Amino acid sequence: MANFSIHLLLLLSSHYMLVMANSATNSNPDSTNFIKKSCRATRYPALCIQCLSSYASKIRQSDLQLAQVAMAVSLSRARSTASFISKLGKMRGLKPREYRATKDCIEIMGDSVDQLSRSIKELGGMRRRIAGQDFAWHVSNVQTWVSAALTNENTCLDGFSGKAMNGNAKVAIRKRVLHVAQVTSNALALVNRFAARHRVAENTNLP
Repeated sequence: MANFSIHLLLLLSSHYMLVMANSATNSNPDSTNFIKKSCRATRYPALCIQCLSSYASKIRQSDLQLAQVAMAVSLSRARSTASFISKLGKMRGLKPREYRATKDCIEIMGDSVDQLSRSIKELGGMRRRIAGQDFAWHVSNVQTWVSAALTNENTCLDGFSGKAMNGNAKVAIRKRVLHVAQVTSNALALVNRFAARHRVAENTNLP
């Protein structure tokens, strides 16, 4: 068990360094204020600002760019967490139930990564001017896939419920998957915000 704890500590350290390395430095007051205002629409605004402020120069003041970056951050965190769980599942010292829950979570997080990847690709295609039913169809796809990814992340968390699952593996996995779920929730909120603002602008421009 001691060896498992040591390996887990090393894995946690490398995971933290990877997340930090994926950040970017940036200072753009107007864009940063835009991000702060937009993040009010999310369930976890402080986390939203923390995750997106470093990308202010890329986001500028674009609702679409904001949604795309939020999705990209969610995908990056999901991939990193899936890799973390995969490595954790190969360590010795896991209890049988922990091992089964970890294996299920690896598969579930893989599905989340696929759904988030599809969502980003769909959003990327919306750079072209689309409107009406075409816009509604594309954004509906994104909302469906991101919602499914969020459901999967919560399902992974459910697999570690109960006192029988208490242990280092549960604590480590729940912490990271919960973070991904919160980031994904924020990304979905920003996609919804982009869709709503796009429809308002579209209706305003009607003759």
